[in-house]
Amino acid sequence: MSQPLAGKSILMFLDNEYEDLELWYPKYRLQEAGATVVFAAPKAHQRYVGKYGYPAVSDEAIENINGQNFHGLVCAGGFAPDKLRRDDRVKALVQHFHQRRQLIAAVCHGGWIPISAGVYKGARVTGSPGIKDDLINAGAQWEDAPVVVDRHFVSSRKPDDLPAFCRGILEVLTVS
Repeated sequence: MSQPLAGKSILMFLDNEYEDLELWYPKYRLQEAGATVVFAAPKAHQRYVGKYGYPAVSDEAIENINGQNFHGLVCAGGFAPDKLRRDDRVKALVQHFHQRRQLIAAVCHGGWIPISAGVYKGARVTGSPGIKDDLINAGAQWEDAPVVVDRHFVSSRKPDDLPAFCRGILEVLTVS
């Protein structure tokens, strides 16, 4: 079985009320392709619960994450991004990936994190229609599509778009 992402590490932020499918589907798809996926949350080795009750345990505390150790970032949706985007360390990590033109992927409300980090100006993106105005106000060009890939940015609207979202992530990661 081909593992095009062997040797690559991907960061995913985690907090309570994450969108269950939007966290787990990309994690497993990236692992299947050979990547190592790390869940970073406010506290290391802590249990967090998704919107629909599925638990996840963080691998590391956000404050201990060194962006140099990762090839990209995936931001799941749910209500967790609204909490995570208030953390200056989260925003600094997003800016780190943006400065290096490394993957920044966001699905549904996950787009709130890159918005708050100030990296979407001029980018073509999509997201939940609920954050369309936020994306536009952040300077992004919003498109209503299952996936939008613009340079190192990958974005999708909802759980139904996850297959296209993951194909977009793989496209960006196999080129970089």
